[in-house]
Amino acid sequence: MGAFHAYDIRGVYNKDFDREIVYRVGFFLPELLGAEKVLVGRDDRESSPEMHRALLKGITDAGADVYDLGLTTTPMVYFATGKYGFKASAQITASHNPREYNGLKISRENALPVGFDTGLGQLKEWIETRELVPAERVGIVHNLDIREEYIEFLLKYKTDLSGLNIGMDLSNGMAALLIKDVMGDANKELHYIFDDMDGTFPNHEANPLVPENIVDLQNLVRDKKCDIGVIFDGDADRVMFVDEHGKFISPDLMIALLGHYFLEERGEKGPVLQDIRSSKAVGEYLSPMGAEIHTWRVGRAFAAHKLREIDGIYGGELAGHYYFRDFYYSDSGIMAALIILGIVAKKSREGKSLSALISDIVKYDNSGEINFRIERKKEAMDRVRDHFTTSEKATASYDFDGYRVEFEDWWFNIRPSNTEPYLRFIAEARGSELLAQKVAKVREILKEFE
Repeated sequence: MGAFHAYDIRGVYNKDFDREIVYRVGFFLPELLGAEKVLVGRDDRESSPEMHRALLKGITDAGADVYDLGLTTTPMVYFATGKYGFKASAQITASHNPREYNGLKISRENALPVGFDTGLGQLKEWIETRELVPAERVGIVHNLDIREEYIEFLLKYKTDLSGLNIGMDLSNGMAALLIKDVMGDANKELHYIFDDMDGTFPNHEANPLVPENIVDLQNLVRDKKCDIGVIFDGDADRVMFVDEHGKFISPDLMIALLGHYFLEERGEKGPVLQDIRSSKAVGEYLSPMGAEIHTWRVGRAFAAHKLREIDGIYGGELAGHYYFRDFYYSDSGIMAALIILGIVAKKSREGKSLSALISDIVKYDNSGEINFRIERKKEAMDRVRDHFTTSEKATASYDFDGYRVEFEDWWFNIRPSNTEPYLRFIAEARGSELLAQKVAKVREILKEFE
């Protein structure tokens, strides 16, 4: 049962969980969420068909009906959950993980995520302790096809991309199900790689945050002289970008770039959400446009709830998730890509490259996320925080998801991994020398804990 985590159910299939666990998830899910019908989708991994059969049998044995989307991106499930008023939905996917992994992303009414603290923990307890008593009525499986409707929705966010030379790496993932129909042939300079769905991921793992996985896209952008490179993860809920030189763009910076669409073009003003690891430059860039920056915890299980709570316009994370009020406060990689491509195309016609746009945003040197293998996480985190807050005057401080402490010329976030014995540290400073000094001090403090 090691597959139950803060955000979802995920692990190595037939090791961390198996089809019997999946069956039990399906059996107890209708009761957990008070649902008489459950929406289900799946990705193209090798183990997904077996999981799909087990999940459907569990749901129908519990007496609930299934509305089966078949092969889907994860955001398609969010879309149908919100639009058609499902009280429960499940997407079978392991997102960006290697081929031997699989899992389930569970949502409740309004496409709100179900995390460990909001239902998965209860589900785990029931699976471990309760007897299975099949209902007298066996549920019915209905096929539901929303593909064309979802494409029509996405096309509302596609603007004039003429003249933009685009490279796209689909990572052999679920974006391949839709993207060519969405992009169409209006843009003649559009280059795809790894554009067939293949759950064995034969070319690279579907995790764009790992540098080796974006090398092919970087080469494509340079070879074809693209203005932008786009790469999706395995289930298409995340998207990341490289500039015209093939340089990877930190995904939090795209939260700032999205402001040109929502805050400038559409004239919306109000809350914008970022995660606790986001660059301080994001808020500094967006505030003059009319954004009220809210900082919150990492992960969809927290971000989607928070964006709805504050009625935020949109939000984003360092991991490449982008959330939209227009999309049931949920994340969609393709929707984010269309909006960003539109911004880049417009600025390109005005003579400004993507790298120049990003240069306008960046104001700090960034350490990137550094991992420290530590068991005594809380003690170590406290030591780092206390050292700096006693020696310098903090201008802002957050104590959820670890600590984020801001000072006049630099800031840091130190947070525990949910699943591994690691502390994750990230810092920014005005100047590489100051950054190097602060990172070196953190390494010195944490050395006694390693």
